[in-house]
Amino acid sequence: MEDEAEIYDGIRAQFPLAFGKQQKSQTSLEAIHNATRRSTAGAAAFTASNSNNKTNEALPSLSSSSKAWLDSLRNSKSPNPNPNDSVIGPPRPPSGPVPDEDDEDVMVGPPPPPPGSGEDDDNDVMIGPPRPPVGPSSDSEEDDEEENRYRIPISNEIVLKGHTKIVSALAIDHSGSRVLSGSFDYTVRMFDFQGMNSRLQSFRQLEPFEGHQVRNLSWSPTSDRFLCVTGSAQAKIYDRDGLTLGEFVKGDMYIRDLKNTKGHISGLTCGEWHPKTKETILTSSEDGSLRIWDVNDFKSQKQVIKPKLARPGRIPVTTCAWDREGKCIAGGIGDGSIQIWTLKPGWGSRPDIYIEKSHSDDITGLKFSSDGRTLLSRSFDGSLKVWDLRQIKAPLKVFDDLPNNYAQTNIAFSPDEQLFLTGTSVEKESTVGGLLCFYDCSKLELVQRVGISPSCSVVQCAWHPRLNQIFATSGDKSQGGTHVLYDPTLSERGALVCVARAPRKKSVDDFEAPLVIHNPHALPLFRDQPSRKRQREKILKDPVKSHKPELPITGPGHGGRVGSTKGSLLTQYLLKQGGMIKETWMEEDPREAILKYADVAAKDPKFIAPAYAETQPEPVFAKSDSEDEEK
Repeated sequence: MEDEAEIYDGIRAQFPLAFGKQQKSQTSLEAIHNATRRSTAGAAAFTASNSNNKTNEALPSLSSSSKAWLDSLRNSKSPNPNPNDSVIGPPRPPSGPVPDEDDEDVMVGPPPPPPGSGEDDDNDVMIGPPRPPVGPSSDSEEDDEEENRYRIPISNEIVLKGHTKIVSALAIDHSGSRVLSGSFDYTVRMFDFQGMNSRLQSFRQLEPFEGHQVRNLSWSPTSDRFLCVTGSAQAKIYDRDGLTLGEFVKGDMYIRDLKNTKGHISGLTCGEWHPKTKETILTSSEDGSLRIWDVNDFKSQKQVIKPKLARPGRIPVTTCAWDREGKCIAGGIGDGSIQIWTLKPGWGSRPDIYIEKSHSDDITGLKFSSDGRTLLSRSFDGSLKVWDLRQIKAPLKVFDDLPNNYAQTNIAFSPDEQLFLTGTSVEKESTVGGLLCFYDCSKLELVQRVGISPSCSVVQCAWHPRLNQIFATSGDKSQGGTHVLYDPTLSERGALVCVARAPRKKSVDDFEAPLVIHNPHALPLFRDQPSRKRQREKILKDPVKSHKPELPITGPGHGGRVGSTKGSLLTQYLLKQGGMIKETWMEEDPREAILKYADVAAKDPKFIAPAYAETQPEPVFAKSDSEDEEK
């Protein structure tokens, strides 16, 4: 066979490359996902036996061999059989020492049902799948099932790069096809999973407001537009392709009452689109107000909300959030309080729920549960608190030791709301990097910590319900990226689509027109004279050459000096040419030059001399004495 292959290769070398049927070398899906597999130990502990419920319908575009590999991967990740699954063939032998033949407890045939099951204990016939053996191993199996029920997709990871500073804003549309990432480098990058290959490059880059950080991004309910909140006082609306639709008006900063201004007068801190209504958005600002806007009218807001304060003043609103139905608004106030307003006819700025001194520092993130009874809050003080809105005197649970250095750090729920997660920041003297921390909603305890980056902080996170993939933004002062965690057996579309899509290879038939650069200034006619700035600076530093006078210029001259004109400045040249300057003072005696006008003054007096001619004494000029001059 090897000889035949060599013969065919030799024959093919005599023909064009496009001749005959081309065989494409396909990389197996197993090798592709092994390349993105996370190296952290225990990452696959959560994606065990329950992953068997996924079908091959999750990846319709995969080949039969790829689906077979996924099936084998699912079986290998679930060594303990699920009691609900049917087993073909005899049961596996129980683990432990092999009993002797003389032992009276030797069991022949299938194991009997456990006591208390309602069946006859004398009947050894077992109907259905075998039950796991009773013993010390059953506890570990229960623990595995307890962990597996969370189904956290963290076995594989890709990174969407492109930003030069930390990524502070994240938004995934409801279908899971497009991802928005905003950064402190003033830009927004747009990623499309359907059009992206394994290079993971963004298809568009925006700069909403020059010199202002991007602080929040939010998709509309129909995913046809998105809201961009920056450090400026004006929020922007873009369409799905990144084209600007409008910019909200800025208020008059000289009006004292915020309710009389048409918009925010200070930098924005947060903003969210209404979860149900596609015309309504909410923004919060450092000017101490929350505002509800209509996206069809960029020149005025619908409602202005002023939070309740202990004393008059302007305290910034650091974050805001809608509930799941869009009937309540929550705001985190700079004085540490959380205030919640219910949208109803005739409602005003007085909050319906007021949690005083909820945190000791600024609040960075708020999140409602789907039933509207639980509220999660994240703060600069390094804590995450769980609040029951029916009893707000004290939090249900406080999770400490969660360092937070960014005002955009948020909280997210899992799709089934069994878990909630948040990110942590990297501290200077700490050896722990940026983490994603998962907590159980019912037990209110830590479930898992996932290391995202050893040197970068984790700011925003999201768990997309359709893709079943976890997004986490991270970065520092020099780099930033969006980490996408997924599991090939649990996740759908999203990262699975673009990872398996190799970039296009260049063909021999590709043609690119040579780039012609038209540069008229390169011609000698338009070429500038070489700069002598560095040479002049070097001469000024030389103590000898710096005292040398400038030589006259020959030629057309430059730098304000005119050459070939017997002068150094343009003014002197013009005066000399006009006859206004005659350099005779160096040749004449000044005394004689003055006295030569004496006779003219006596013969033809002007205005003043005739009036005083009779009373004016006769001038007597001193005569030069040769003897005095010699002395």
